[in-house]
Amino acid sequence: MILRRWRGVIRTADRAAYRAYIAETGGAEYAATPGNLGWQMLFRDLSDGTSEVVTLSWWRTLDDIRAFAGADVEAAHYYPEDDRYLLERPETVEHSEVADGSLFG
Repeated sequence: MILRRWRGVIRTADRAAYRAYIAETGGAEYAATPGNLGWQMLFRDLSDGTSEVVTLSWWRTLDDIRAFAGADVEAAHYYPEDDRYLLERPETVEHSEVADGSLFG
């Protein structure tokens, strides 16, 4: 199993709207891509009116990630309205092999 991790920064005031936007775009695309095992979105307030956003998605293989992200799996995958929300827009994501553990029991 492979964990794909993306990180960005938004205005804290946009949290609810951004959560809904990502659920409709990235979340829906994750769920529709064969080999996706699930995803989560995390927020962390940075105490300056901004929040860090992290999306974590779990995949069976890198080929499954390619079906979602394209040939360059290290490149971040963005949507048309992302610039409306994102204060930081990283060009790359991280991938890690899941070696052990349990999710929710």
